[in-house]
Amino acid sequence: MSPDPEVTSAAILALLFLSAFAAAGRASLWNASRTRLGELQKRGFHGAGTALRLLADEDRTMGALALAKLLAVALAGGLAALQLFHDLAPLQAGLAAIALVFSYALFGLVLPDAYATRRADRVAVILSGPARLLVAVLGPVAAALEELARGILTLTGNSGVDETHTMHEELREAIDLHVKDGTVVKNDRDMLSGILAMQDLEVADIMVHRTKMTMLDIEEDPKDIVNTVLKSGHTRIPVWKDNPDNIIGVLHAKNLFAALQKHNGDAAKIDIEDILLPPWFVPDTRAIPDQLNAFLKRKSHFAIVVDEYGEVQGLVTLEDIIEEIVGDIKDEHDAVASGVRPKPDGSYLVDGSVAIRDLNRAFDWELPDEEANTIAGLVIHEARMIPDVGQAFVFHGFRFEILKKRHHQITALRMSPVKREGSDAETG
Repeated sequence: MSPDPEVTSAAILALLFLSAFAAAGRASLWNASRTRLGELQKRGFHGAGTALRLLADEDRTMGALALAKLLAVALAGGLAALQLFHDLAPLQAGLAAIALVFSYALFGLVLPDAYATRRADRVAVILSGPARLLVAVLGPVAAALEELARGILTLTGNSGVDETHTMHEELREAIDLHVKDGTVVKNDRDMLSGILAMQDLEVADIMVHRTKMTMLDIEEDPKDIVNTVLKSGHTRIPVWKDNPDNIIGVLHAKNLFAALQKHNGDAAKIDIEDILLPPWFVPDTRAIPDQLNAFLKRKSHFAIVVDEYGEVQGLVTLEDIIEEIVGDIKDEHDAVASGVRPKPDGSYLVDGSVAIRDLNRAFDWELPDEEANTIAGLVIHEARMIPDVGQAFVFHGFRFEILKKRHHQITALRMSPVKREGSDAETG
């Protein structure tokens, strides 16, 4: 039975409209601004709300529209080939097929995609209703095909985990490239890189270590506690009882000064325990993005960091996390040098506790921070020993000379750039 030309032409035309609709719908939703759609929804455009609901499950929506476009193209091509090669000679059918493919690609794919991309918000609002019906029909099929593809990739050993890491690396390389050509300034580069680096950091990587914490013993004389708070410059200070791992609360300077005012400045009359805030303990292995969300959810700025045994390891603040993005936030109470003092001879006097990431950000260095967080930790890791005062080591383009130690802790060292890297130790 020969195909009916009128029925075939009508079917191909319907499939052309379906392809154009799917192409325009996918391009408009992909490029639409969620913020703009939200504003349109508030102004009474119901299609904007539908578009936002479609974007809430973006993978399912895009998969369904892509599947619709693919099916339309395949079916239209099959019907056209069947009709043309039935009615025309092979050469004529071939030429007609080429013309049909060009027309179909232009009007069914390229033009709808280009138009929808330029007017994404408007087209998304108009097409969201029909697109929702199409997604409801083809969404389960697209989801099943995607799961099948993931299963095949898993069986072949391609889980996609490495691709995520590669994407982060590509983003970093793109940022560095724009810095070199002047499109992005260094400060912006540091902020963008800080956001990417946050995904790989834990609380332990950015916390203030317990050896640098200011802490108060609840048994101290209230007058001494007031003096310590005034000298510290900190707003919140952990308070312990019996031993430093038993933190019973956090003293807020505002509460302390309110109590002083209440008792006419007589610190002896203040019961410190009555004005303490409850402590908040967080694990040192918590990811930085998770801790940021926890700070925002609790509307808190301060947490005590503990290890798996419940022992205090340090403290972390909201400011510490923000500084990972924007760099050091200085106020009139912060030290100007930040633990680094450049010298006229080109060397740097560095406190052992300075974070490697801070040095890299401040001086555009490339010291590795995978195995150690602080510059003292890097020296110990590379030297494979706890060095003595006077010893020096050369690696990663610098000469590290140990200047001060406290017990087994490197507290000060001198860093001097060298022309070539080495690994031999020099003992002074």
